[in-house]
Amino acid sequence: MCARVTSPAPKNSTEAGLQVLWADAHLLAVCKPAGMPVQPDPGGDPDLLTAVRTRHPGEAIGLPHRLDRPVSGVVLLARTAPALAALDRAFRERTVAKTYLAVVTGAVAGDLHLEHRLVHDARHRRARLAGDGILARIHVHPLHRGDRYTLVEVVPQGGAFHQIRAQLAAAGHAIKGDVKYGARRGERDRSIALHALRIALPHPFTGERLCVEAPLPGTPTWAPWRPASGA
Repeated sequence: MCARVTSPAPKNSTEAGLQVLWADAHLLAVCKPAGMPVQPDPGGDPDLLTAVRTRHPGEAIGLPHRLDRPVSGVVLLARTAPALAALDRAFRERTVAKTYLAVVTGAVAGDLHLEHRLVHDARHRRARLAGDGILARIHVHPLHRGDRYTLVEVVPQGGAFHQIRAQLAAAGHAIKGDVKYGARRGERDRSIALHALRIALPHPFTGERLCVEAPLPGTPTWAPWRPASGA
């Protein structure tokens, strides 16, 4: 079982308004709020990478992975060039395990093992199924069923564009609020009910297992599911 890491960074520590979940001389883990891009985009909205770099002007802050703008949760950053190279290698070699929570439409009665081939449709900024696409797999485990939605835990394999969103929609379980992939209506804050709960990997320099969890957002979207999530 993965422990919630709240040290060496203080539990309520912040970086430019971002909650710090864990930090050492090499790595920094923060909780990204839904709606914030992880890196600069054409709209010019405040982004996570710039915020952290501004707070650490003497460090080579790097971003080895991404979270979609409407998604919340843990993001791991490198604080040095060697750390970024090590994290890039870890993601490439798939020694990093990520776990998500999602609220999806319909009843998910049991575990699902979904496998699709996906391509990135850059024109429409979405993923679509295609026979010649990248093989993508996710494991879905139901945690709690409501009247119209189910809270599920999702573990992806690989890192295809919009993988979780596209695969859940293809299985008939679009994420709540994700109108791009078939949800009936969006959330008022334009978020979707997908949260990067946990990231785990061998520390690239100490070899010890590092496991960081991000608390659920304190928003109306997640309020009904908080007791069942354990987060």
